[in-house]
Amino acid sequence: MATRVKTIDTTHREQLPVTAPIALDALVGQDDAVAQIDAAIVSGRLHHAWIFHGPSGVGKFTAALAFAAIALDPSSAADLTGRVRPDPDSPTQRRLASGTHADLHIIVKELARFSRDQRVRDQKQRNIPLEVVKEFLIEPAGLTGATQGALASKVFIVDGAELLAREGQNALLKTLEEPPPGTLVILVSSAADRLVPTIRSRCSHVAFRPLSIEAMQRWIADARLDVPAGHQDWLLEFAAGSPGQAMLALTTGLPAWRGSLEPMLEELIAQRHPIQFGAAIDELIKAWSEQWVAGHRHASKDAANKAAAGLVVRFIASHLRARLRSPDADAAEWAARALELLDESHRLIDANVRPIFAFDNWAAQLACTPAR
Repeated sequence: MATRVKTIDTTHREQLPVTAPIALDALVGQDDAVAQIDAAIVSGRLHHAWIFHGPSGVGKFTAALAFAAIALDPSSAADLTGRVRPDPDSPTQRRLASGTHADLHIIVKELARFSRDQRVRDQKQRNIPLEVVKEFLIEPAGLTGATQGALASKVFIVDGAELLAREGQNALLKTLEEPPPGTLVILVSSAADRLVPTIRSRCSHVAFRPLSIEAMQRWIADARLDVPAGHQDWLLEFAAGSPGQAMLALTTGLPAWRGSLEPMLEELIAQRHPIQFGAAIDELIKAWSEQWVAGHRHASKDAANKAAAGLVVRFIASHLRARLRSPDADAAEWAARALELLDESHRLIDANVRPIFAFDNWAAQLACTPAR
């Protein structure tokens, strides 16, 4: 049989952000997940399809890149501990670090901007459409990879796999059922329940969990983050075990939100409804979204607004969690109700209700829920 050879347009590789892999051992706070990946590699029976699932920002994508760096490198071999690791100075590792390795494919919703289909390029980036799955995963998976002598000849990482359109999931299923030789697919998801059961049943699952306070403190120290004075305890509460959320908070100026949001939240707790609540949040969301779109070439304004609203929800939830832990049963019950109503407001925003209305509605509902 003739080898299928085709030139793949890789323009998108030069225009999307490059994340260099780290060593799998350097992943902080996910010892169980790392041990599971290591056991699979050492076994010599590497499964072709994986789901890395857990909360946002806890290291799933980082682990997937580290896994790919081992699987794609012919230099990978057992070290003195028995774990399989690549030569950190190998040509493969250099190509991976620069984002030029032809057999590592990162699938994200932003790839829609590079689709050969004009209709796909023009639509809002709310999911990973079928055309992106076909063009950037299924078709390249059927071609012969350049990598030889490694655990895998091609690796596909789908970041935000819960965003795969149902048609895309159905199309991907055949690749998972009958994978081309040497193909490794890793679905990274913070909501794996949105993947169809037939996909979930064909994948090996690795669970990633929020980091402990101690692991978060170690990560902050190792990353040498510049945490503003007086904000570290707040940052740990806000991040809730997610290094990714902590980094996002610091790099986008969320500590500055405390000066405007926290006093209004205390007014709500004291049953004094701040009239400016929804409008103030709307301004924060607008400012954050504009900053994000300005700093990210292919960012969608709609997606940025949704992300900013999600950060406001996370901010409010982190403020309420302290009250949830109160020894006062009535105060804890009120906080639990406030969090429940907040979750409903978040769903309204996801359904395209304007944040100003959703948050004002949340505050009004709290006014009918007396704090005791």
